[in-house]
Amino acid sequence: MDNPSLEPIEQYVIDAVRRMRLERNISQKELSYALNLSIGFIGDIESSKSRAKYNLSHINKLAEIFDCSPKDFLPDSPL
Repeated sequence: MDNPSLEPIEQYVIDAVRRMRLERNISQKELSYALNLSIGFIGDIESSKSRAKYNLSHINKLAEIFDCSPKDFLPDSPL
């Protein structure tokens, strides 16, 4: 569900978070709560109709939530 208004790296991060969220059976609502964000924020980020995206603070907090490294949300080489 690529969003043409986002840079490839931004879409990569969104896809990586979505994949990890689904693997752990965490709902968008639960992840929004864990990040202390509005209920619809994750839905907006994962929607191809929105320009919403994660920032570095989100990525750091996501790494805490998923018990992984912030690097796990980034590609091995530039896109």
